[in-house]
Amino acid sequence: MPLFDLPLEQLREYVSPALPPADLDQFWDRTIAEARTVPLDAVFEPVDNYLSVIETFDVTFSGFGGDRIKGWLHVPAHLEAGQQLPVVVEYIGYSGGRGLVNQNTRWAQAGYAHFIMDTRGQGYGGVAGDTPDPHPSAGEVNYAGLMTRGADHQDNYYFRRVYVDAFRAVEAAQNHPAVDPSAVVLAGISQGGGITVAAAGLTAGRLDGVIAALPDVPFLQDFPRAIDIAPRGPYPEIAGFLGRHRDRYEPMLAVLNYFDGVHLGRAASVPALFSAAQMDDICPPSTVFASYNNYGTDSRAKGSEPAKDIEVYRFNNHEGGQEHHWIKQLQFLRKLLSS
Repeated sequence: MPLFDLPLEQLREYVSPALPPADLDQFWDRTIAEARTVPLDAVFEPVDNYLSVIETFDVTFSGFGGDRIKGWLHVPAHLEAGQQLPVVVEYIGYSGGRGLVNQNTRWAQAGYAHFIMDTRGQGYGGVAGDTPDPHPSAGEVNYAGLMTRGADHQDNYYFRRVYVDAFRAVEAAQNHPAVDPSAVVLAGISQGGGITVAAAGLTAGRLDGVIAALPDVPFLQDFPRAIDIAPRGPYPEIAGFLGRHRDRYEPMLAVLNYFDGVHLGRAASVPALFSAAQMDDICPPSTVFASYNNYGTDSRAKGSEPAKDIEVYRFNNHEGGQEHHWIKQLQFLRKLLSS
């Protein structure tokens, strides 16, 4: 895949022309408040993961609408009594689920607690999931995939439910005795990276304890541009729908605007390490930079802009930095936690 997006020097200056809805904060205040009326009821059941150095818990907690959301919590084995660890809360890429009991334990291997949130209604794309989405949206917008599900109104949109689940996953992770509730790191790749940005913004001022965000080639950023230029992956689900429903463009953008990481991430107040791949035709680099450049700008206006950095992988597509970026993330957290 050749370089198809803006040159790097323009990417570093690119700002999305999209403006947030006037009631964005009120919408999310209401949404989170409604979710919190339901007891979290986080349950951690020990399970055999067939590993000698990591212990695993099968997690269930209440997400959007009180729906029971699954997850895994991995911790290094043989912790001392009362010992608490920083926790990495990981969100999953599009179509994926939490996987098998020992399929992904890398953060626990690095000495952290590792909480993996299952994504409701997904787990059909090669990595199994265990959480249904029992909310057929009112006014369902029918099209292949999830990107247009419930897009008739922001109250019904699929990612409203997912973002609430992500918020409550942080609360659930904080409830385990092996977790330091004051040291939560948010992380994810692709869709997981987009959820990371959203969770960083939604927890700011609403939930204490989040200390960093690691959005890796994040999806769900700068919807107007992504719909126009992304030739592959989930964004074309929206373009395909609009190709058949020619009168729905502006109404759909108005709904998507409530879930765009460009807007949600502006409220973030914690340090972040992003990544972008310049040949990425699923999450084009301009959409990632739109998010990165706007991340934490509300805090900057208040005089306390969070530290942030972005790694750019010039010759990579959506796989991004992979093992190379994993090392960058480990270095980032080691420095953050030692300061």
